[in-house]
Amino acid sequence: LSNACKFTSQGSVSLHIYTPDPTENPRSSATVAFAVTDTGIGIPAEKHSLIFNAFQQADGSTSRTYGGTGLGLSISRHLARSMGGDITVASESGKGSTFTLYLPVQGECGLTPVIERPAQPSAQSTVSPAARLFDPAPITLKAADPLPAPIPDDREILQSGGRSILIIEDDLTFARILADMVHDRGFSNLVAADGESGIALAERYQPCAVILDVMLPHIDGWGVMRSLKDNPITRHIPVHFITCLEERQKAMGMGAIGFITKPVNSEQLDSVFGTLENAIDKTMKMLLIVEDDQDQAKAMVALLEERNVTITVAESGDKAIKLLSTTRFDCIVLDLGLADMGAFELLEELKKLDPERRIPVIIHTGRELTHEDEKRLHHYAESIIIKGAKSPERLLNEVSLFLHLIETSLDPDKQLMIRSAIDKEAMLEGKKILIVDDDMRNIFSLSSALAEKNIIIFEAENGREALKQLNEHPDLDLVLMDIMMPEMDGYEAMRCIRTDVRFRTLPIIALTAKAMKGDREECLKAGASDYIPKPVDMGKLFSLLRVWLYTAE
Repeated sequence: LSNACKFTSQGSVSLHIYTPDPTENPRSSATVAFAVTDTGIGIPAEKHSLIFNAFQQADGSTSRTYGGTGLGLSISRHLARSMGGDITVASESGKGSTFTLYLPVQGECGLTPVIERPAQPSAQSTVSPAARLFDPAPITLKAADPLPAPIPDDREILQSGGRSILIIEDDLTFARILADMVHDRGFSNLVAADGESGIALAERYQPCAVILDVMLPHIDGWGVMRSLKDNPITRHIPVHFITCLEERQKAMGMGAIGFITKPVNSEQLDSVFGTLENAIDKTMKMLLIVEDDQDQAKAMVALLEERNVTITVAESGDKAIKLLSTTRFDCIVLDLGLADMGAFELLEELKKLDPERRIPVIIHTGRELTHEDEKRLHHYAESIIIKGAKSPERLLNEVSLFLHLIETSLDPDKQLMIRSAIDKEAMLEGKKILIVDDDMRNIFSLSSALAEKNIIIFEAENGREALKQLNEHPDLDLVLMDIMMPEMDGYEAMRCIRTDVRFRTLPIIALTAKAMKGDREECLKAGASDYIPKPVDMGKLFSLLRVWLYTAE
């Protein structure tokens, strides 16, 4: 009925339900027929069998005019035959079509068909919808691994909960050296040669630690780090950067446990693994709060206390220095308004105590800071939090980040506070996003979800409208691009966008139902920055938005 209406611009569409003569449908003697007849464009006789093939339509121009993937008839016939029925077509070009669905009164197993809501298949298996209708013991098939290893690693033999270290490095010679060292240290290894694969491996296997390069193809190391730290499943994983860039402060501010620059020698690599092992093996985290206001200190302890966190409060700078000389803390929350000692003086003393080790310092202050103050503080502190209405959320977010706490193990209210802080800091609010899709239901659902983050939405129903919107609004921050659309599909639209010098770095995320092998590469080749299949997982989409909007800053 949907197809008939789409391909019929004038005339009529009718549905006839009847019991056919056994000679009409030899597959079963007891069937019900559903015949949909239209007066639309029709199909030439030589194309009748072609239209039931996946991703095929009667005419190459059909999808450009009417849209669609060419999957509907293929899936429908497959399901019909799985239930002991069939779908046939009678059509003539320019004179309309009749599609008839035949379904047996009883299933081929002698059971009356009953459609039930299927259980969710596991990530490693897929279950045939038809098998769920008739087979009491559905067959499960192992899905092909979409993440082939760039060099041999342990992903095929890695046990659930096994100790592993993920290496995200596009220099495969260096990756092999790191992989051998990982084995020598008693860990399993995982290797990714690009940012997207690294993110996927981290989420799937949840390694004990990550060694990360910055200069990666597709999503760079900063985007990978942002994605890992935005995801509650991977946020707690310690990350150590090894890269050719000199941006230690940026890495540490994002929650890294270490940062060294290439080229590296064996002693430096030993130090990297020592840092990783300390982070992996240390189950109890030590937090120092330096605050001379007792009420503020009590409030922070109540906010930050957790089962695996020991909190110590120092009421003065002098006491803080004494504690730091005897205890190895993992993070410090520091008030700037101490009575006995200036914060900069305390930070200088901290630097002298252990010049090699950088303890993350979070400045928590109600004092208004000048630009010079902030610039000076960033030489010492990883994060600056101004006391205010939203500071509890930000403080909890920063402390959990630098202590590498497992977010999903926290109290649900605290998890909500962290998510709120992350969404705010990812700067989604006020961003301008263009949604390009020929299905208004998709536009509506995406718009509704994005609007909750106070994102400004623009819409287009095909590639041509998308180009028009970009010309009218060249300050758009990102495009969500459907692929199968009428008039101009997503591939052509992306190629046109990339020819315009204004939009060569504009983030474009391709959305497509055609989730087949090679589609990601085809989308990227056409100009997409990233790719996500339909139906869209909104959690993954927001993670991608944070990655690309952060990268575009």
